Amino acid sequence: MRERWWQGPVAAAGVAVLFALVSGCGGAVASAPRLEPGVSPTPQRTAAVIDYPPFIGVLTEGSDHGCTASVVDSPKGNIVATAAHCVHEPEGAEKRTISFAPGFSGQGSGKQPYGAWRVRAIQVDDRWQEQEDDPYDFAFLTLEPDAQGREVQDVVGAAGLDWESGPDRQVTVIGYPEPGHNPDNRPVTCTTDSTLDPDLPGMLRMECAGFWNGTSGSPWLTGYRGPDRPGKLIGVLSGGDTDAESTAALFGSPARALYQRALKA
Repeated sequence: MRERWWQGPVAAAGVAVLFALVSGCGGAVASAPRLEPGVSPTPQRTAAVIDYPPFIGVLTEGSDHGCTASVVDSPKGNIVATAAHCVHEPEGAEKRTISFAPGFSGQGSGKQPYGAWRVRAIQVDDRWQEQEDDPYDFAFLTLEPDAQGREVQDVVGAAGLDWESGPDRQVTVIGYPEPGHNPDNRPVTCTTDSTLDPDLPGMLRMECAGFWNGTSGSPWLTGYRGPDRPGKLIGVLSGGDTDAESTAALFGSPARALYQRALKA
C-alpha cells in the first residue's frame, strides 16, 4: 500500500507515507538518547523525539506539509533526497509547486526557521515510474536558491552519501510523523539495526515503533552522531506494514545514477 502525501493522510497507521510521529503506543514520547563519539548506541525499539537536525525537514505545498526529506552533499549544495512515491506525478496530473522546509517544527502549518527552497526538478527512476517497483522508491530533488541567493547546503549542512553499503548496519532514521500522532510536528529518531527484508528483495528493514504516515522519505544514516556529524545516507524510508516495521531501498548504482541526473538538472 502506498499513498501520495498530497492526497491526504491514510486512515490506518500502517504504512509510513505522509507526515511525522509520537510513540508507538500513543503515550509520552521519550527524548532521544545522547550519542557519544566512538560509541555505538544500544538499539532502540521505539522512536524518540529529537531537536530538529537542520538538514532534515518536510516537503511543503502551500500551507500543507508532508513527507520527510534531507539535504545530501553535492557540489552545488542544492540536492535533497526523499521517497519517489512522495513526489512522483502521474501522467496528466496538474503541475504542483513543492518546496523543502529544513528544520520544520510547530503546530498546524508550523514554522520554517531556515525558510523554504523551491523544488526546481524531480528525478525518479524509470522503473518506479513504470511499475512502482519498491527497490527504486527513492528520488533526488534539485532546489532553487532562496530569496537571498543561498543554496540550502550552505545554510543547513548535509549528509554524505554511501553507494556501496551492505544491508547489515546500525542506522539512525529521522522523520516527521503525521500531526495526528505528532501535533507539535517534532521530528523523531530511532537508532537500531537494519537487515535485508526477507519478503522484499533489495530492501532494508528495521523494527522500531513510531514511524507513522509522514515519515516516508526519512533518511537512513550510518555514523550519525548529531547535526554536526550527520554520517552518510544509505537509503530513504519507503513504507512498512505497521508503524513498527519500516523499509527502505538500499542505495546502489541506480540511486547513484539518479543523483547524477539531479546534479545536471
